[in-house]
Amino acid sequence: MPATLSANLPDDRVIAAPSPMASTEAGASQSVRAQLRLREMILAGALPGGARVAELTLVEALGVSRTPIRAALMRLEQEGLLHRLPGGGYAVRTFSETDVADAIELRGTMEGLAARLAAERGVAPELLREAHDCLDAIDATLAPPTLDDEGFSRYVELNAQFHGLLSRMVGSEVVARELERVKGLPFASPSAFVVVQAHSRQARDMLVVAQDQHRQAIDAIERREGGRAEAILREHSRITRRNLLAAGQAPHVRGLPGVQLIR
Repeated sequence: MPATLSANLPDDRVIAAPSPMASTEAGASQSVRAQLRLREMILAGALPGGARVAELTLVEALGVSRTPIRAALMRLEQEGLLHRLPGGGYAVRTFSETDVADAIELRGTMEGLAARLAAERGVAPELLREAHDCLDAIDATLAPPTLDDEGFSRYVELNAQFHGLLSRMVGSEVVARELERVKGLPFASPSAFVVVQAHSRQARDMLVVAQDQHRQAIDAIERREGGRAEAILREHSRITRRNLLAAGQAPHVRGLPGVQLIR
């Protein structure tokens, strides 16, 4: 079948036939949007832990067809937010503190591997400059003796930026892709529980410790000390785990996205 259909129009216009590739890309885009929206609904508590997820209800709620919905459900099962029911369909997962701690430990292991490989292989000077600029911005954010909500929001943004730079430093699409996948596990994000600290007396102190670990990790990477860089990043993830324990004891914790899934 020809890619285009010519019409005998006065201005010699050519009318393009629908492209199968374009149709596929549109379907993929719908699936990604459905996945993002469904994830938001789960983490916001609109779909509580244990709730069965009905395809037809999602079709109506999200305004897309069943095919993108099914693809989104499969991806969220892979992420760990849903589990497949024996009789068909999906339900929203709940998590124990051990589940979450294991996800955080896995993220620390992967970031440690990325840091070691970056140190052993070397990192482009431009990328190292980006990391130092990011760390300088974090220092400026932590400079006041106390942090307000805006300061914490700024820290979360810069912290995510720094950990994103670590993924780029490894110089491996395979490792970077798997690291991003691990960070997408429920509650394994580097900033997943940092907001818990916002109302604690030790808030700024804990972030200062985390920032020192950022500095030490970059120093180890620049000095090509792979083992040291790996150990620092693995220890760094333990701060998130400590925040998890704080989250379980904090009276304001219900404001945290997805925390209602932890049982």
